[in-house]
Amino acid sequence: MLLAGCTGNEPQKETSVHRDTIAVRPSPAISQPAAKIYSNERFKEVTVEKTGEHTFLVRGKGQIFEASFSWVVEDGHNELKKGYEMTDAGAPEWGKFSFEVDVQKERANSTLMLILFESSPKDGSRQYELPVLLY
Repeated sequence: MLLAGCTGNEPQKETSVHRDTIAVRPSPAISQPAAKIYSNERFKEVTVEKTGEHTFLVRGKGQIFEASFSWVVEDGHNELKKGYEMTDAGAPEWGKFSFEVDVQKERANSTLMLILFESSPKDGSRQYELPVLLY
């Protein structure tokens, strides 16, 4: 027996659902992970951006005596590079700084750490060290 029905003059709409059908919706732009921000008593809002294969842009603020601070890049065994920088204001103000570091690993499996620090005016020792992961 065959039954057929009609709903008058309304056009028929065909709807089908398949188990393997996936709805695709436009997604928002994929964002980069937020940069890690480092800080301690003398440095704040410190970020590192990789700008080349072995180059990094370091930015932040420092509350540094006479606006001068030092840095060193270590691999856990050796100091690979070192230098000093200036903030745009001395303590008690928080001065901004920005500088580039170009450093390459000596061993592929090593981890490079940039250490920012203030030198003691009394004996030159490192004070307020801030370790920052490069790669």
